Amino acid sequence: MALTKEQIDAKTAELKRFIEENKDTKGPLMPIMQKAQELFGYLSMETMTLIADSLEIPVSEVYGVATFYAQFSLYPKGDNVVSVCTGTACYVKGAQAILDEVAKQLGIEPGQTTPDGKFSIADTRCLGCCGLAPVLVVNGDVYGRLVPADVKGILEKYR
Repeated sequence: MALTKEQIDAKTAELKRFIEENKDTKGPLMPIMQKAQELFGYLSMETMTLIADSLEIPVSEVYGVATFYAQFSLYPKGDNVVSVCTGTACYVKGAQAILDEVAKQLGIEPGQTTPDGKFSIADTRCLGCCGLAPVLVVNGDVYGRLVPADVKGILEKYR
């Protein structure tokens, strides 16, 4: 769901306060980026520029950290995040076919969000459910021992 201008302004003000409180501590970049991700759900170029300007560092440094660590997203996430495990156990049990079917059903690729903002796909590594391989998780709901034909029914629950 898109934020209103008032919500964006409030979150930006909160981030600015957080930056001001933390910018003189040792190693402030990661905690500030984590706070921004928590507030906005992702790190837009505008947010990364605000962080860089506030810390008097190049925006390329903020961008480099954002793209290095998997915890950060450069794009908004959908209301429903569909994570498909492609770790070793899941992969050998057919995870790629599950991931391909999710992408086909939603019309987007991993890392993308549907135009209506309802779904995002995440290609993840181990989810810790190796005994249920292959595994798909939607908003914390775990589905295991899947075949591609299962995907459509699972996604329908979240439409």
